[in-house]
Amino acid sequence: MSHFSKKQVTALIATLLALALAAPAAAQTVPASPDHPIAIPDTAGLQGEIAARAAARPQLLPSHAWSLAELVDIAEQNNPETRVSWEQARENAAQLGIARSALYPTLAAMASASASRYSLFFGKFYRQDVELFPATLNLSYTLIDFGARDARIDAAKANLLAADLAFNDTHRKVVFDVTQAYYQLLDAKGHEAAAEATLTDARTLQQSLEDRLSRGLATLPDVLEARAATAQAEYELASVQGQETVSRAILASVLGIDASSSFDIEDISANVPSSVLNEPVQNLVQRALAQRPDLLAQAAQVRAADAGIREARSSYFPRLSLSADAGHSYGIGQQVNEPVVHSQIYPYTVQLRLSWTLFDGELRENEVARAESDRRKADAELTALIDRIENEISASYARLQTAQRQQEAADALLAAATTSYTAASEAFQSGVRNFIDVTQAQRDLARARTAQTSARTELLTAAADLAFRAGNLVQTMQSRPGS
Repeated sequence: MSHFSKKQVTALIATLLALALAAPAAAQTVPASPDHPIAIPDTAGLQGEIAARAAARPQLLPSHAWSLAELVDIAEQNNPETRVSWEQARENAAQLGIARSALYPTLAAMASASASRYSLFFGKFYRQDVELFPATLNLSYTLIDFGARDARIDAAKANLLAADLAFNDTHRKVVFDVTQAYYQLLDAKGHEAAAEATLTDARTLQQSLEDRLSRGLATLPDVLEARAATAQAEYELASVQGQETVSRAILASVLGIDASSSFDIEDISANVPSSVLNEPVQNLVQRALAQRPDLLAQAAQVRAADAGIREARSSYFPRLSLSADAGHSYGIGQQVNEPVVHSQIYPYTVQLRLSWTLFDGELRENEVARAESDRRKADAELTALIDRIENEISASYARLQTAQRQQEAADALLAAATTSYTAASEAFQSGVRNFIDVTQAQRDLARARTAQTSARTELLTAAADLAFRAGNLVQTMQSRPGS
């Protein structure tokens, strides 16, 4: 091998240093002070990826009144959280397959080819050339491990069950999120309808006063106050229209579609399930403890922790394994001035191996202690979740009962306010009542309309919340007989 000269070594080092100094210059730089933004050289590729994802989102027909069930189906197909949970379940399924593979032997094939030349010294040097072509099959199998593999399989099964239940729980949460956003949009549309009705009443009263003023039957202050009432009604309508736009954008975001999409929804404000309203709270608690996916997933985690303890304890026992090799080796050798020699053999090896750790610096003791601590932690989390679910259902049930009473009171208030406004308007037209009485009745009617809309939406939302806490699917709950 030729040697490098001093000049060549110096030139090589200089080249490497130049490359090392040039590399940071080509990369993104950080500003010297925090008072300036970082200059990004090229973001066209990132912008293209984002634009492609945004364009791939589904579009809703604006001419169709979408039902809650249809929107739930769209959200379940497009919500990224469901895909994350699904991939987590697939990952745990693969992990179970990995754990089960330890029950089977491992068979490996190996083949190689080599050529070598070296010298033997017997008074003088003799050159020797050797070519080898070995091929081997290797079999290895754990015969006895005192439950370590079974414990890993049980843990993988429990983790897979927990992942499947978490996937179902993700769907439950998506259904609830869609339902909440759906009812929020219904509430905004209801307030818009109430504001439109109030504006119509204000304009009607203003027009009546304008006509009476032209005939000398009304005063200018009354007309000015009527105009102010109309302007106030227009302001409130614009406000609730803005809230409706915001609520529609929130629902679109939950669905995974463009937030600026224009679409309509069905009015299901009267579809409150009577079965939920009349069901005892004890039944709801028992059903939640039997079917809440997150609770069942936590119980599966306790199983996995039990398996972890068994695996940790198995390390106290010996392990017996079998290994075997069988193959074929073909060789060619030649010494200088000697004939070529061929060799062909069939080597094999069979070995039983017993391994038993006698001392490990309390490693196994600490592994068992950690596994037992994990089990106690999982058990405590399960108990805490049970308590939290019971408290959630009790609070949600009380909220639903309150919302039901508020709905009944709001309906009665709206009926009374409507009758009062009608009577005041007729009396005003007959000259029996004054303008102040009509204005007050109109304001009371506007408040009653808003209260009735809010109470109706609160009843729907409370019913959906109770169904969510009990582990029901909202669309199934709404399709029950008698709902």
